[in-house]
Amino acid sequence: MAPYGPKPKENLMSLDEAAVRRIARLSRIRVDDAELATLQTELNAILGYVEQLNEVDVTGIAPLSGGAQMAMRLREDFCSDGNIAEQILANAPDRIGNFFAVPKVVE
Repeated sequence: MAPYGPKPKENLMSLDEAAVRRIARLSRIRVDDAELATLQTELNAILGYVEQLNEVDVTGIAPLSGGAQMAMRLREDFCSDGNIAEQILANAPDRIGNFFAVPKVVE
């Protein structure tokens, strides 16, 4: 079993050590030789999952580029203190009225 789920089918695209080193260098990530094999396995697993996504039948499904295409529900815009000043200040070490009291640091 792969470290991140079931082992994908044979990858059509797989990365060799040289490609993993190049990706690490371009990403400005220092990868020790001991970590290289693990990183290669993880990246190949990710590519395998991407290849599995290509097998999904999406005919008749409209593409969605993000949530911005949906209508947003609007709410009234108003200011409120939440009416929980006592709860907020309950653990304050010192307070003056409904405010945190802090020691003077500049004279």
